[in-house]
Amino acid sequence: MTPHKIVPALADRGRFLGSESSFYRILRERGLVRQPKKRNIKASQEPEELKATAVNQLWSWDITYMKTSIRGKYFYLYLFVDIFSRAILGWEIHETESAEASAALCDRLVRSWKAWGVLIRSDNGGPMRAYHMLATMQKLGVVPSFSRPSVSNDNPFSEALFKTVKYTAGYPKSFPTIEEARTWMVKFANWYNQVHLHSGISYVTPMQRHLGKDIAILAKRHATYAAARAAHPERWSRGHRSWNRTADVYLRRPGRKPAERTVA
Repeated sequence: MTPHKIVPALADRGRFLGSESSFYRILRERGLVRQPKKRNIKASQEPEELKATAVNQLWSWDITYMKTSIRGKYFYLYLFVDIFSRAILGWEIHETESAEASAALCDRLVRSWKAWGVLIRSDNGGPMRAYHMLATMQKLGVVPSFSRPSVSNDNPFSEALFKTVKYTAGYPKSFPTIEEARTWMVKFANWYNQVHLHSGISYVTPMQRHLGKDIAILAKRHATYAAARAAHPERWSRGHRSWNRTADVYLRRPGRKPAERTVA
């Protein structure tokens, strides 16, 4: 675990040993910190924004390939995520990319989460724009939102989740069978939703935030830090760390002004 995850994990146990900077200082002294390479990001025209203030307002979904042991053959992971909570809402693995499978999964998830009227972001792939998928969305009252053509970072929540999937320790180089791929994904989804302390939501688990349990968790952490500062004020050169809950989550979307389409 990184210091950014160690600190909240200790706070959940009512313990304070030091700040993230203190942990990193000790790691640097022992040569255990590697600096990431800087990347040059090209500037492009910024699209407009969408905002989610609660769960089941704004979702993201995409399909990614999973390598198999058979040369030239892939399995395909279909994955829906709630942008506000970062929770995996549902997934399936198939041997092909299919508009019918996408539509069936979307229908099941919207009904099971009772997310009527949710706005769902995706890229411009074939299954996303297929008649079957769009007709299903219209029937459910779901609003589709598409990335700009040839812009790879317009659907960042799904892209980030796929990176977490494939860079998690234990992710196989390839899957011999689709059953093994599905078994691995069951374990990953449970770990990600129930155990993983997500950096984008104040280091609580996605399901804790999705169910609203993060409010009490963050309040407990705040109390732990306040007590630690009161006991040893000389250790605190600045105010103690804020464990505030992120109220709004934004997603950029081209074509409409925020006032015209604000998810509320």
